[in-house]
Order: sequence, then C-alpha cells, then structure tokens
Amino acid sequence: MGKPTGFMEVGREMPKTKAPKERVNDYNEIYIEFPEEKIKQQASRCMDCGVPFCHQGCPLGNNIPDFNDAVYAQNWEYAIEILSATNNFPEFTGRICPAPCEGSCVLGINKPPVTIELIEKSIAEKAFELGLIKPHIPEVRTGKKVAVIGSGPAGLAAAAQLNKAGHWVTVFERDDKIGGLLMYGIPDFKLEKWVIERRLKVMIEEGVVFKTNANVGGNIATDELMKEFDAVVICAGSTVPRDLPIPGRNLKGIHFAMDFLTQQNNRVTGGRRGMWTEDIMATGKNVVVIGGGDTGSDCVGTSNRHKAKSITQIELLAQPPAERAADNPWPNWPMILRTSSSHEEGASRNWCMHTKEFIGDENGHIKAIKVVEIKWELNKETGRSSFVEVPGTEKDIPCELALLAIGFLHTQKKGFVEQLGIALDERGNIKATNYQTSVDKVFTAGDARRGQSLVVWAISEGREAAKAVDTYLMGSSMLESKDDSLINVTRVA
Repeated sequence: MGKPTGFMEVGREMPKTKAPKERVNDYNEIYIEFPEEKIKQQASRCMDCGVPFCHQGCPLGNNIPDFNDAVYAQNWEYAIEILSATNNFPEFTGRICPAPCEGSCVLGINKPPVTIELIEKSIAEKAFELGLIKPHIPEVRTGKKVAVIGSGPAGLAAAAQLNKAGHWVTVFERDDKIGGLLMYGIPDFKLEKWVIERRLKVMIEEGVVFKTNANVGGNIATDELMKEFDAVVICAGSTVPRDLPIPGRNLKGIHFAMDFLTQQNNRVTGGRRGMWTEDIMATGKNVVVIGGGDTGSDCVGTSNRHKAKSITQIELLAQPPAERAADNPWPNWPMILRTSSSHEEGASRNWCMHTKEFIGDENGHIKAIKVVEIKWELNKETGRSSFVEVPGTEKDIPCELALLAIGFLHTQKKGFVEQLGIALDERGNIKATNYQTSVDKVFTAGDARRGQSLVVWAISEGREAAKAVDTYLMGSSMLESKDDSLINVTRVA
C-alpha cells in the first residue's frame, strides 16, 4: 500500500480535456497531458484491500493494487511487469475501456473510485518512454504453425501469446490495415492509430507475421490454410449489424453506424480511400443517431467534427439514474447515466423513444424520422418488461442522415465459417468448448464466440484461447490465465 492515508487525503482527479469548441476541429485525442506527480497522487488512493474486488471486475484479472503501489513508488519497471503479466495491450485499454474494475473498486462504495484506467495508460506510456516495452523474441521455437483469422484485439492478443509460447504465428486480416475494430471502428479522438502501429512494430520484431488484404474463404483458400497450419484461431468479430426493418428503410441517407465510422477512420488514416461508392458525411445535415451506446456516442463525436447542422440521439430504454439504484448495488457494474466527451460537444439526447418510420422526399432521400415516446411496464407474471406508446407524443424529427447504432447480431457466416461447417450456437455465434470449435484444430475467441462485447473482454478471450491452443499443440501450457491464483512476477530492486 503506497500511502495508508492516501484515499482520505486525495480526491479523484482526471486529466483535463481540450475545450469542446476547439477539439471538434481535429481528430486528435482530447486529453491534455497529466503531470506525473498527479498520477502518483491518484495511485496513492488505492487502499490495497484485503479482498480487491477490482480483480473480479476486470475481465483480465489485472493485479491492480500491486501496480498502483509500484506507481506510487515510481517503480515503473515493476509496474509494467505486473501489468504486462495479465494485459498485452494496456495502452489500448487505458484509453478505451469503460473500466469495469472501477465499478468494483471498494473505495467506490462511498467515494469516487480509484482512477485505475488512467493509471494503466500512464504505466504503458511511461514504459514506452523509458524503453521498458521491447520485443521479447522466444528463445525456443516449437515448429508449430498457427493461423489467426482477424486482427482485432482478440486476434492480436491470441497472436502475442501464441508467439510467446514459441509457435510461428501468422495473422490474416481482410482489410488493408491491421487492428480490426481498433483501427477502423474506434475514432481517432479516442484512440490515435500511431498507438496501434507502435505495438504492431514490437509484435513484428517478436516474430508475428501479419498479412493484410487476406480474406480467408475468399482470396485465401480455406482448405489450403487448414493444410498449412497446425491450428487456426478465428477472431473475426461480430460484424453483422442489427437492422431496423421499418417503413422507409430503403430510403437514401440511412446507414449502419460502423460504415459511417469506418469511412471516417479511413479518411484520417489514409486507408481505403475510393473503396466505397458513396461518401457518408454529416456536414450541414440534421443527423439522427439511433442507439444510445458507445458506438452511438462515437457517431455523435464524428458528426460534430463533420460540422452537422444538428445531432439527435435516440434510445429505446429509459434514462439511467445519476447514481446507483437500490437494485444495482456495489460491486455490480453501475447502471448510471454517463455523458461522453462526444455528448459534451453537442447533441440532443432522448430516452424512451421508439422509431416508427423513415420519411422520404420526392427524390427518395430521407427527410425526417417519425418517433413516439414510450413507457416501460413490468409483467409481474413473466418478470419481463415491454413498452407501450404514450398517446399524443408522436412527432417527426428532421433528418437527412440516419445512423443505426443498435448493435450486432453475430459473426459473418459466409466464407470460411460455412466452408468449414463450423457449428454455431442459438445466437449465431461460433459454438466452442474451451475455445475449441466443432472442427478439429480450429479455435475461436472474442466477439465471434461470445457476441459483441468490450475490447478488454476480447483481449481476455484471445489470451485464454491461446492457452487452449498451446495445450492442444503441446499437451500442456505455461501461458498465464486469468484463473491463475498467483501472478509470477519478480520485484525489481
């Protein structure tokens, strides 16, 4: 415990952001540099609890009290050693994770929780600055070859761990750049792409091979891949978007959120320019974002940078409370109202609103959305809630660009999944037992297996799948697991 009285003396503090009117003029990350001394102060708030619930809250099982202690002692080498034992990419999670660990922080019972995510990012950045994150090339190679399909967070984590185990790893990415959701799904104002490229450089030097424009089941023959590799790990994500089949859906100007975000990320990174037939731009338009989650928020932030005329966000569910409700106690994830940086930049947020119809003009382009207010009612017999429309609340919202940010259904079936005859579960995700699919030597991890989820869960899945693959190939594995009761780290003098 760095400072026994720290949690009583120091309040929670986060880095300041650039002013909203300033930051909407570019796509750079929005936070202003946080002094190192303040990072130390924030680490001092950790109470080193007898039962650290933050471990349970973190899908990776990060050893949070120990790295907080190391940060307070300014022992950055030990801090990154502890963090790297459970998290391959703290520079990613330190920027874009919703921090379920903070929701489980014991201090959060009656005070603001420890700034765990910020501390994690600070450890990673300091470690890169000091040259503490460097390639670790396996001393012994097993001779086994593993193919990883998909280069999102699950694929990258699986590749890093399998390479660490000494296997020859090749990652196949159908897009033109490595990173999957990290590269093309998350806006640069949350995660600048040099952060990804910096990590990829380390992985390449460690021996991981990356192949882009490599569509397995398309220009990469599935049967040839199966012959060449001793094991295959599918980390293709959950990429089939949920649609909204209501009247007017065929009008022009209605797009899936990820198409909108991917296009803009391509513009910023200089990626696949010219690969789409229509520019999806919010400039000068009344934009309606349907869906109140993180993807919807990213659409709001991107629309603000496009200089939209107006932005309206619609959510079917009720507005969350400002503080935990009685039926949402600690250490469960707090279901409370969250205002993102994108919302701060400007948007009208609407809850309990049902979208009924897309209304078009004479040219077949959307001009408005018909909505109605709803209220949720609980069926005491079934325990399920359903909504009913509130009479007299129907109205039209002006709209020239509608963005559907209502989630994803399952992984893409067409291609290698169908060609291999891989069994799927009732939701359409790849069915697996201990990450192994119904097809011999084929494994899966991340959103392709569990459905759409968090980046931190994808990393955890990739790590666990890598251990399962290593065990399959070698009979046993020395790779770390989140279920391990002891993290083997050695304190640096």
